[in-house]
Amino acid sequence: MESPYGPQSKRPLIITAVAAFAAFLLFWQVFLKPETLPIITKAVATVSGDSQVTGTITFTQSAKTGAVAIKGEIKGLDPVAKHGFHIHQFGDVSSCMAAGPHFNPFGVTHGAPTDPKTKRHVGDLGNIQSDRNGVASIEIKDSLISLSGPLSVVGRAVVIHAGTDDLGRGDNEESLKTGNAGGRAACGVIGLTD
Repeated sequence: MESPYGPQSKRPLIITAVAAFAAFLLFWQVFLKPETLPIITKAVATVSGDSQVTGTITFTQSAKTGAVAIKGEIKGLDPVAKHGFHIHQFGDVSSCMAAGPHFNPFGVTHGAPTDPKTKRHVGDLGNIQSDRNGVASIEIKDSLISLSGPLSVVGRAVVIHAGTDDLGRGDNEESLKTGNAGGRAACGVIGLTD
């Protein structure tokens, strides 16, 4: 006499379990699985202003480290000079002043890009250096800014300042707000690209 618990009696149970699991997976895929947004890995800004300063800057985020590589070339700067280089809050470049203050979601003081996030604005990227022809080649890596999420710079403005950023090391209150970087020579909106 064959046992009621033999191999034949387990088949319907196994088939039912497999069917239930497949139904759950289908339900998960259709109704419960959170949407995954595409990861933005590249953005670009074309800068210009009331002065003759122009250029193009690309932002590329590493999928492995999360750091953003910033590369570009700015022309028309004062020769052999340092110019403040920042991400500003707004993407309004109807005038460079409309870009607002530095991007500062943590509400901290101005600093150098090498400072910890408690001592720098997210948008503080230091200075760029022009050569004797007034051209600055940019090659920066930053681990605080991002191209997606709450620290995203996409849709914000990059600003090239007329003066040198003192990196928050100056002896006045303005140093801790703007780095005494002076006027805004050029700006551009950071937008998505392929």
